[in-house]
Amino acid sequence: MTHRLYYEEAYLRRFRARVLESREWAGRPAAVLDRTAFYPTGGGQPHDTGRLAGVAVVDVVEREADGAVVHVLDGPLSLAGEVEGEVDWDRRFDLMQQHTGQHLLSAAFVEHLGANTVGFHLSDEYATIDLDRAPLSAEDLAGAEDLANRVIFENRPVEAHFVPDEEVARLPLRKPLAHEGPVRIVHVEGFDYSACGGTHVRATGELGLVKIVRSERRGAETRVEFLCGWRALADYGAKNQLLMDLAREFTVGHWEVAELVHRLAGEAQDLRRELRAQRDALLDAEATALWHEAGTVAGVRVVRANLPGRAPDDLKHLAQRFIEHPRTVALLAAGAEPGQNGYLCFACSDDVELHMGQVVRGAAEAAGGRGGGRPNLAQGGSPQGERMAEALEQAYAQVSDSLSAVGG
Repeated sequence: MTHRLYYEEAYLRRFRARVLESREWAGRPAAVLDRTAFYPTGGGQPHDTGRLAGVAVVDVVEREADGAVVHVLDGPLSLAGEVEGEVDWDRRFDLMQQHTGQHLLSAAFVEHLGANTVGFHLSDEYATIDLDRAPLSAEDLAGAEDLANRVIFENRPVEAHFVPDEEVARLPLRKPLAHEGPVRIVHVEGFDYSACGGTHVRATGELGLVKIVRSERRGAETRVEFLCGWRALADYGAKNQLLMDLAREFTVGHWEVAELVHRLAGEAQDLRRELRAQRDALLDAEATALWHEAGTVAGVRVVRANLPGRAPDDLKHLAQRFIEHPRTVALLAAGAEPGQNGYLCFACSDDVELHMGQVVRGAAEAAGGRGGGRPNLAQGGSPQGERMAEALEQAYAQVSDSLSAVGG
């Protein structure tokens, strides 16, 4: 079993160790050492990276068979015996900040809301905890965040050590243990006791701050995404820059941006409503013209039109206007260039005995697409938009035959 130096000193960046095995792991060169400062993936915390004898360490895993730590390398080691390892400190410290921040935030949710953490995930980009309570209000989240930050600003000591089995029962652990035996406890002075094998900062002040950036209800649970330390600072910097850029773009104070956005959103909604009304009026006028120009089959007016580039909603709007007239059939298509989607919309007034769902299905399938719908209104389409004219002609022939057969 590999001696894990990070248990004793999470701030150890360089170390020397003896190579016990040189092997392959998942198709890459790998090495097992007699001791290591590299943290393997586990407990919700990602693995360390760095260099071993000058070769990049790209993954670190724990071998289930014997608990050995396997260092997966970017290339083979050029020497055996004793080697020097160096942990990527920026990555390690970032993960330490996030992991310790999770302990503080989880403890804060317990104290503030009685909400327990049932899941934790930490990656290079984000960290989340899942809480056994939902929904949580903005005030609930802010209260827990404030409590965690108070503990950070107090710069309380954070200690990690193994505790004998007989002493564990006396500790006020935030979460019951799932196994017996000596347990590594991470203790935030006066605030939290948790069993954890991860790496952590020495004092809460090294977190800088913790900031909740997003929450999502997931059934009976709530997922909370948060940032600590350098990640929180980078997030603040990016959002502050965005805010200042918007203020400069619209020549307002940064404190006026929110009001500006609400006003512009309201104006945009009014404009969309007005545009829709004008567009509907144009479509109504177009529908009137096309209806009057259409010919008849067995006493039924059949409006047949290929309108390239039109949206499905436009075709539907026109079709509905047509069938407000008695004894009317609408066969509409929106053709397109090769490789683009084409659309069909067929309709008939209630006094015409046709099933437009069946008509559009046959026409769409003949053009390499699909379609269907109700007897008086149906839609379809095809990824071969250039075949819409062909589909339209097939539908017209079918409808003409049916109308002629029954005499309208």
